[in-house]
Formats: sequence, C-alpha cells, structure tokens
Amino acid sequence: MFVKGVGMTKFDYSQKPWWKFAYEAAIEALEDAGMKISDIEAIVLSAVSSAAGGEHQTHKVSLLSDLFKTNVPIIELPAVCGGGGIAVWTANRLNFKNVLVVAGEKLVDNRSEVTVDWILSAAERVIEQPEGMLFPVQNALVAQAYMQKYGATKDDLSLVAFKNHQNAALNPKAYYYKRPVSLEKIKESPIIASPFGLFDCSLSVNGGAAVVLSKEKTDIEIIGSGFATDYLLTFGRKDITHFKATQIAAKQAFSQAKLRPEDIEVAEVHDAFTSVELFSYEDLGFAKEGEGKELIRSGRINLDGNLPINPSGGLKAKGHPISATGLAQIYEIVSQLREKCGERQAKSAPKIGLCHNIGGAGGTVTVHILKNLKT
Repeated sequence: MFVKGVGMTKFDYSQKPWWKFAYEAAIEALEDAGMKISDIEAIVLSAVSSAAGGEHQTHKVSLLSDLFKTNVPIIELPAVCGGGGIAVWTANRLNFKNVLVVAGEKLVDNRSEVTVDWILSAAERVIEQPEGMLFPVQNALVAQAYMQKYGATKDDLSLVAFKNHQNAALNPKAYYYKRPVSLEKIKESPIIASPFGLFDCSLSVNGGAAVVLSKEKTDIEIIGSGFATDYLLTFGRKDITHFKATQIAAKQAFSQAKLRPEDIEVAEVHDAFTSVELFSYEDLGFAKEGEGKELIRSGRINLDGNLPINPSGGLKAKGHPISATGLAQIYEIVSQLREKCGERQAKSAPKIGLCHNIGGAGGTVTVHILKNLKT
C-alpha cells in the first residue's frame, strides 16, 4: 500500500487522555492526506495505556467509533512497544482502499512504581522478574554479553545516545527539542544497570501518532514489510547477543523490496536502550556481525553521513510512548523522504528509508521499507 498522510503530536508529559493524543495525530494525518474521516474504510488501533492507567477504558474501539463518528471496522492490536509497527504491518494487508492506523498513549499518569510495574507486564513475570530481571537489567545483561563477545565499549553506547540527543534537539516534536545534552554529561550520568547510565535508557512519555494508508498511488510506497516474533524468556534463546526476530523481519522486508541493506539511505532504529540500537545495526545488515561499533565510531550514521540513523532523536531523546513509537517512526521516515524535516533533514536527500520497531526485548519485531516514488 501507499502512505497518503502522516501525523504526530509532540511527545511530552502533558496530561491529556490517551484518546486525545490519538485524535490529534489522526486529524493531522487526515489533513496531510487531504481526506476526511468519511473516506476511511477501516481503522487499526494500537494503544495499551488506558487499560492500566487512570482512565481504565478497555473498550477502545467503541470509543474511537464515537470519537470519529464512524461505524467502520476498528481493529485493536496491543503489542506493547512494537504495537505501532504491527498495526502498520496489519493495515498493509487489509483489503480496504483507505485505512487509518493510529496510536495514543497517556503512559506517564501515575506514580513511577505503578508505571514501571505496568511496563514490566511486557516481559516474563514468573521466572525472570522475581530474580530482579527488570527491563534495564535484562537489557544490560544482553549488552554485557554482546560487549564481551565483540569488544564494544561503554563509550560506544554513549556515542549512540549523543547522536540521538543531537538529532532530537532539532526536532520540534521531540521531548528534548532545543535541549541538547553533552557527551560529557552522558558519560557521567548515574549508573542504572551496568553498563547503562541514565542516558542509555529511553524516555517514557505521552503522545500519539497516525498514518493513512491507501491503495491509491501516492508519492510514498511501502515496498517491504516484515514481522517476526521470539520467546518471551529472553535467556531461553540460543543467542542473546542479537535479536533473531529482527534478522527474520529484515530478511522478509528486504526480500519483498528486492533491495539490500546498503540501499537504505535513512533509518529509524528501535533504541529502547543504546545497546539495542548498536547490535541492531548488525541484525538489519548495516554492519557485519560484531562491527556495529565501527558504524557509530565512523560518523556515517550522523545526520551528515550517508546513512543517518534515528534523525528524529529515536526513543532515546524523542521519547517512547509505547504503542505510538512505531507510527512515529513511519512519520519521521515519510517526512525525511519528502524532505520536510528542516534542520534535521538528512543531507543525503534520501529516497529509500527503513523503520525498525521492537516489542519487549526482541519479542516482536517489524521492519518496513518505504520508497519515495518521485525522482
């Protein structure tokens, strides 16, 4: 299918209900597409916060019917951090002319311990978590294994964070817009779970994003769409230093697009933790196994490089509102391909971009490849 329009709210801590974030993003996407809600034949929703937050609203599809004054089919796909990407993957396969894909999250609306406990429901709760295997700890152990095996360092992780903070400072919709963070501050931040400092961990925020897909030809086409899953028990996997689901989803997407990793000119890579971005370079084929560190050290993936990665600021510095993240990645890549990103526009004037969205610790992964058809 083709991307007709995209929309996104600012990612922040504003205390609007989840549906208002979703609504604002959807209206922006519809306006970008030059369409009305009456043109939409189906809606795919990904939103998880209202089921556990202060709103306690689980019948979200009916709420959206009321909100948009429509009676079209509405499919809800909660898949934690990977929900936005899976919503796009699903909508791309529906037999409707025009589909609205939307997500909205009021993630930060409670005490920290309540929000953290709720986020932890995306991981294994019976065996791993009673042993202290919280998300930062789980990912830190994965990072330690990767670093020991391949020689990456904490300084490499700091370079990932620094790059993404530099980009977010140029993104009006990012939490860290006009709030640059120095490399020194990143390196000196308090340890959360070694090797992670504070700035190696993504930022939980509120926000919404939306995409209008259509069978009608536009300037942007989804030419590759991959989706794979993996075990909930991370340490039951054969290799914990890479995410097999990313490798499978990427292979599917590149096969459909009839492209190779070196054809990608800009990418949004899931960086819930800086280490995840680092080894995802390898899982996506941008670097050989164990050589992701060379990519971040080289500067090739900065805004002025030949493969800018996370020009939006990524989850790290744009913010991570769970389900909305995958759609925000689509928003960014479409904006990059249309050369509408202002100060953070990739200097390479990209025509082909990639979105990589993960749920949990590599438990669900989607990879989408988009192409600007205008030459």
